[in-house]
Amino acid sequence: MGAILRHQPGLDRIPLRGKPVSRGASRLVAKKPLGQRLPAFNGALLKRLVWPFLLLALGAGAYELSQRLLPYANQPIAKISVQGELSYSSQQMIQQRIAPFAVASFFSMDLSGLRTELESMPWIAHAEVRRIWPDQVLIRLVEQMPIARWGDEALLNNHGQAFIPGQLATYKHLPQLYGPKRAQQRVMQQYQLLSQLLRPLGFSVARLELRARGSWFLSTGADSSGHSIELLLGRDRLLEKMRRFIVIYDKTLKQQNANIARIDLRYAYGLAVSWREPVASTTADTNPAVQ
Repeated sequence: MGAILRHQPGLDRIPLRGKPVSRGASRLVAKKPLGQRLPAFNGALLKRLVWPFLLLALGAGAYELSQRLLPYANQPIAKISVQGELSYSSQQMIQQRIAPFAVASFFSMDLSGLRTELESMPWIAHAEVRRIWPDQVLIRLVEQMPIARWGDEALLNNHGQAFIPGQLATYKHLPQLYGPKRAQQRVMQQYQLLSQLLRPLGFSVARLELRARGSWFLSTGADSSGHSIELLLGRDRLLEKMRRFIVIYDKTLKQQNANIARIDLRYAYGLAVSWREPVASTTADTNPAVQ
């Protein structure tokens, strides 16, 4: 049997299911809601714009409030306390330095100026000044600790800093150090080291000098027998030379201490001893008639 196909007009223009629309065909697109078409709200940007104005307003309000409250909070100074162990500084002199600053009110008091004024006193090494609410001021003072004399006109503290007290005659018992002005700390360090080395031998440092060419000279204090020794140390290897001196002195020279005037340690492997001149006989010894 044969099949008969008949052409139906317009049948070829009906699109098949799943077949893509041919080019040039129009599509129907649904419109988005108005809320989706508008740009999204940017909260971070608004915060960046608002915060500076808000902070400015808060700052202006705080300043205005402080100006209104300041007359009530800024009271006159009712009490000034001075603390610290004071052995050399006069309480009367300290009060005289404080008095011009005490007339100010709590907030207007010049703490920095008062600290500078107190530290300008010869015996004050450090001053700390602070306010205590609502109407008090606390002052803590640290005095100089004199360790040695510096030349003929000043003293040295434990940090190697020179200061000039009112009178030096009271401190003649302190060792005397000499040297260039810029070498104060260096001389103080050498003094402390040499003092520790000589102490086991019964000696102290009475005089230490750093001379112009960089050489060191030391004079010991009197030992238990009342005798002292001068030491020429040279310019370098001071620790090595002192150790050599200690060994030789303890083994050989200690028994002849009374006759030693000077020891020269400027040699590489030894030392030289200068002996005291023998004491000349007095007239009383040579003339038996003198009673």
